[in-house]
Amino acid sequence: MNFTRLSFCALSAIALCLGACGDDGNSQSPDSESFSSAVTVDDNSFSSASQPLENPSVEDSANPAATDEPSNPSGNSSNPSGTPVSSDVNPLSSASQPNSAESPKSSAAESTPDNPIDNPAPESSAPEPGSSTSEPVSSAAEPALNFDFLLGADISTVQEQEAQNTKFFDVDGTEGDIFTILKKHGFNAIRLRTFVSPLANYGYAAKSSECNHSGSEAFGDKEHVIAYGKKVKAAGMAFLLDIHYSDNWADPGNQIIPERWRNVTSSDAMADSVYNYTYDMLTSLKAAGALPEMVQVGNETTSGILIHKPSGSTDCWGNNPDKASTAINGDMGTDAGKANAAKYFNAGIKAVKAVSQDIKTVLHIERIREPETVNWWMGVVFDQYKIPADVMGFSAYTAYGDGGPTSWLSLFNSLNSKYPKLEFIVAEYNGGDSDNHYNYDGSRKKTNEVIRGLDRWIGTFFWEPTLGGAWGPAMFDWSGNNLKANAKAFEEFD
Repeated sequence: MNFTRLSFCALSAIALCLGACGDDGNSQSPDSESFSSAVTVDDNSFSSASQPLENPSVEDSANPAATDEPSNPSGNSSNPSGTPVSSDVNPLSSASQPNSAESPKSSAAESTPDNPIDNPAPESSAPEPGSSTSEPVSSAAEPALNFDFLLGADISTVQEQEAQNTKFFDVDGTEGDIFTILKKHGFNAIRLRTFVSPLANYGYAAKSSECNHSGSEAFGDKEHVIAYGKKVKAAGMAFLLDIHYSDNWADPGNQIIPERWRNVTSSDAMADSVYNYTYDMLTSLKAAGALPEMVQVGNETTSGILIHKPSGSTDCWGNNPDKASTAINGDMGTDAGKANAAKYFNAGIKAVKAVSQDIKTVLHIERIREPETVNWWMGVVFDQYKIPADVMGFSAYTAYGDGGPTSWLSLFNSLNSKYPKLEFIVAEYNGGDSDNHYNYDGSRKKTNEVIRGLDRWIGTFFWEPTLGGAWGPAMFDWSGNNLKANAKAFEEFD
């Protein structure tokens, strides 16, 4: 999701870092050597708010998946069934089939490459960040949380607010960190987003940014995700990592290839870059004791993944990009793009499973207001290309026309029946019915009741409880530079 229309107060709390990020123009595999020579994974083993729609302000213009289009969100009028991934792909390439979620679970522990890739250079050379990366406080003395259902929240922007010395207060006025407050009201899971090189040109923290993406820290880079992932673990909460595979917001309208991968000339080399980047991120998190329970391979990939490159009119939000060459773009509106996207999804999933077979892999789209689009996309990904993800996630924004939770039941029940081996989540929701407005009518509570009542729907994630915008209001209210939990908002979660 891309929050172009952040509220003024939310914008005033955001500061981003300036620093150096590495470029690698090696068209063979920018992030490192091709992983195909370093790892073989047994394909028979188990694979077990201001911005929703990643760009609310351009939902009806720059975002092709947000227009009144047929089921093919990229606007291609050809038959949705495309050419399958070529069978002559090297089976050890990142384009090969990852571990299938439909196979029995291996009795082996974890599968990791014999020759792990070298870690790329750090994104930032800035001084050690402050409060946003301070050592987490252990919650070992607290009772363990129940994870039968994940009641989650994406709090990626909180790290930026902490760096501005924002303090957080519960409904009773008691000061606490975001984790303590959320846990007190029943939340047990956290979602964090990450960008490849946020300091790059057109990146989230680019030096030339005019979108208030400026400050002292490159938020969203690997170092910040590791630091906050450690806090999630210290709080005893489940962790969902949302990988955007871009330097900036990735959403249905903008899936811009990271700067350091833009010299890649083949889809196999791009798939290697996806694999190596994902593998490095996960091994780094593992080494820090912050391995996530779930990893989202791409963000709101309704139109595809790794599709675009910046144009002369691309702004600091990533709007108005050009399409990359047919050889590499993952535009699911074309047959070639579907095959490329399949390689990239497979590469990300395979990298995750190489680090730990226990991590659940998630794919994520929006458009639940158009069941035909959802069915088309899942038909391509799961039926045609047999992508072995464990979990399917959806954005569900009432303010964007997705309706309320009871209106989702027909689609969600049909997906349950059609894909009996998949699990599902609502990866993003707010409940607001219009720009920064919510009726406090129990819709948020109803969302969780409805999803909890469905078979194999394992959780929901409220998008950015400290941000309000076109998708709906925040769950916290600003008081000067501080944020206080809104009693009416949290009543629905108590």
